[in-house]
Amino acid sequence: MKYIVQKFGGTSLGKADRMRGVAGIVKNSLKSDRVVLALSAMSSYVKSEGTTSKLIEAADAALAKKDFHGIIDFIEEHHLETINELMNGELHEQVSEQIKEELRGLKSFLGAISVIGEMSTRSQDVIIGMGEKLSACIFAGLLNSMGIDAEFVDLSLIIEKEFKEANQEFYAYTQAQLRSRIEACGRKVPVLTGYFGFVPGGIINSIGRGYTDLTAALAAAGIGARELQIWKEVDGVFSADPRKVPEAVVLPAITPEEAAELTYYGSEVIHPFTMEQVVRAGIPIHIKNTFKPELPGTIVDPNADSLAPAKPATAVTAKRGITVVNINSNRMLMAYGFMAKVFNIFEKHGIVIDLISTSEVNVSITVENSGRLQIAIADLELLGSVSVKNDLAILSLVGRGQRHCVGLAGKMFSVLAGENINIEMISQGASEINISCVIDDQDADKALLSIHNALVK
Repeated sequence: MKYIVQKFGGTSLGKADRMRGVAGIVKNSLKSDRVVLALSAMSSYVKSEGTTSKLIEAADAALAKKDFHGIIDFIEEHHLETINELMNGELHEQVSEQIKEELRGLKSFLGAISVIGEMSTRSQDVIIGMGEKLSACIFAGLLNSMGIDAEFVDLSLIIEKEFKEANQEFYAYTQAQLRSRIEACGRKVPVLTGYFGFVPGGIINSIGRGYTDLTAALAAAGIGARELQIWKEVDGVFSADPRKVPEAVVLPAITPEEAAELTYYGSEVIHPFTMEQVVRAGIPIHIKNTFKPELPGTIVDPNADSLAPAKPATAVTAKRGITVVNINSNRMLMAYGFMAKVFNIFEKHGIVIDLISTSEVNVSITVENSGRLQIAIADLELLGSVSVKNDLAILSLVGRGQRHCVGLAGKMFSVLAGENINIEMISQGASEINISCVIDDQDADKALLSIHNALVK
């Protein structure tokens, strides 16, 4: 039997009954495949109440020399209650003691941070990564209590050499380390912690809170898995936000390029770094609903381009809270390096650019609003006059069929004009699968509905 790698998000694991549901999915999968698991920290439906958010809160309290013990006690109580509901006997005692020991160590670690008054990037990662340790430990215990031979695999020390950056050399090394750890489990089901150690620049800064997806992807690539399954709380990838567009449907298959565009421009599909690793290995990603496992979900298929011809438009999405910065300067005329100066200013202040549009004397750039933006504007004013417009949204029409469709952009803009929606800025992606425009945020919902009904439905 070949491997599949299953990643379960925090909401899927947030309570005892949800963990039992996930265990049922794993048990059923073992009938046809060998299974490797990668787990997020336990979470509720409200992100701010999840384990990871509480750990960040505790770290902030320690850094501010405030009491953090109550927060850790709250985390411990929740996890011990879950253990009480899931198992009993000797296994209950073993898992409970392991959870207590991990959290005792965390309290000591936070105490040291409180005394020193500073926290490194590595220290922050260690604290946040505790959530995955706790959930993986409990879930391995649950599987063993059900008669499924499972092994808790702590990946926090898997990176045994220094890397200057998180490049492909780093990821190839991590894949090899993961393969070694998984193979060492033999016939047992490896239950991996989502946190896999010291990433150059810090795992939160370099990858973000979606790093468990990346762990699963690296594991899948390392062992040459048949499929990577990402289990979430949605039925799959929709053609539009179903909360805004009632006619939106689940897409049976999309390409990694389409998934990346949709993720970046507002639809939470899957972390782009995750797709990069499995696409290199030719492994499909299957997105399914933990609470409705019978549904087919969506497959992000590296080979989808070779399938039947695609519609011009696969999906439409909106990224809200956008600001447009316009820089006007005669110095752009016949000037080498002007754009480099603009980009350097945004890089200096850590501001990510979404879209760019230029003319002979003007450059327009979209960014997500940030407290750092005002400082960046002061630097930009040294290059020319600067104007800013807030409360905007990026509307993106995505589809691999766009490459072969003439006039789609014109149809899109005609539909928006028919709805009396003004376009502030236009950009067509270099990949030729994305047409984006900037509109007023207040028009975003109307635009999503009208474009979906006219061009996607």
